[in-house]
Amino acid sequence: MNLKDAFRTQNKLQLVMDQAIDILEDHRNILKVKTTHLRSKVMGDAQDVVVEENAPSEYAGHANEIAGFLMAMMEEREILSRAIHDAKSRLALDMDSEVGLNRQRQALARVFRDMTALRNSEKLIPGGGSGYRFNGDGNQVAYRCDAKQVVTIDFDRNKLRGLAAALGKKADALSMEMDRCLVNTEVDYTPPFDLNDSFDVILTDFIEKAAGGRHAGA
Repeated sequence: MNLKDAFRTQNKLQLVMDQAIDILEDHRNILKVKTTHLRSKVMGDAQDVVVEENAPSEYAGHANEIAGFLMAMMEEREILSRAIHDAKSRLALDMDSEVGLNRQRQALARVFRDMTALRNSEKLIPGGGSGYRFNGDGNQVAYRCDAKQVVTIDFDRNKLRGLAAALGKKADALSMEMDRCLVNTEVDYTPPFDLNDSFDVILTDFIEKAAGGRHAGA
């Protein structure tokens, strides 16, 4: 598989692990709860009734197998991580560093482009000004007046436009190079299941194989 598929596999492994963990963290799946209604204590001729709580998952009763599944998936993630690391080490560029750097380049380019969109402006603000004057009694009082607001850009727009273009060009070039690396770099790893399979299919297959192995051993 290539790096792109390896990252896809990494995400799939994480997804199925999260779903399996959700099953085990719901105690209704790993505990049997039986409640006996002691009716005979109230009425001598009544029969006690036993009520068992229903588990929310079809995998209740398979806690051991699911724990084994999680350990197997954890091992697969470790193997895949090492394979990805080995594949990346053969590249001419440091993909992990370049991803962060490219994200920063794109952020800076966006800031600079936003700055170049600003323009000089002038507007009249009715009642936006204020002052003080003396009234007929000699007292100082406040009054309102119109105000003229002038906005002037305080930077070199052409320079910022050039910086944004240069950053964008470099970011695009690195993105293309990383895309090529994702497609063309081989990773020595084989997934333990079809990536298009659902969680239910993957876990059920694992449980069935584990049961088959126990029967064979017996």
